[in-house]
Amino acid sequence: MVDRNNTIAGWVLGAAIVALGGSILFGKIFHSGEPEKEGYAIEAAVAEGGGAAAVPLATLLASADVAKGQQVFAKCQACHTVDQGGANGVGPNLWKVMGAKHGHTPGFAYSDALLSIQGPWNWEEMDRWLANPKKYAPGTKMAFAGLSNPEERASLLLYLNTLGSNLPLPPPPTEVAAPATDSTAPAAGEGVKTGDPAAPPLPAPETK
Repeated sequence: MVDRNNTIAGWVLGAAIVALGGSILFGKIFHSGEPEKEGYAIEAAVAEGGGAAAVPLATLLASADVAKGQQVFAKCQACHTVDQGGANGVGPNLWKVMGAKHGHTPGFAYSDALLSIQGPWNWEEMDRWLANPKKYAPGTKMAFAGLSNPEERASLLLYLNTLGSNLPLPPPPTEVAAPATDSTAPAAGEGVKTGDPAAPPLPAPETK
């Protein structure tokens, strides 16, 4: 009876050893190494997806709203006036600013950084200025951080343009036409016609 119990115990122990060895072996086969970077697939998806392409300013202006731009100007009116002949405040009066040169208001103490910029306040220049004044003119006295929303900037530009400027809107961007396909090329799956001089000669009929 004791020998029988010992035999059963031996078989059980042997089976356990075989099972343990098998699990170790399969673990080495299917888990040969850890990935170098965890979450790589997520990083790749972000890189491939990227951010949305920027909408051209001309497209934004075409759908902008003057009334909304006047509402956006509420963020600016603590420092600026817009009436014709209005007094300067912390910032200059903005009547007829669109199309004018940088530093257009007489008697206002502009920063040298802004006065050093050549050219007029056109649509693109004013959009860049409103987006980030300190980046546009490093050293400017203007403390406003800027408007990050491009739709708000477009509406504000449209509103400023109604204040004695009336610049024409920039033309919408032209679409690139798709390349034309070669109509002379044979369609997919269409063989070469026998009348084609480039076609191989037909085989001669067999004679018995």
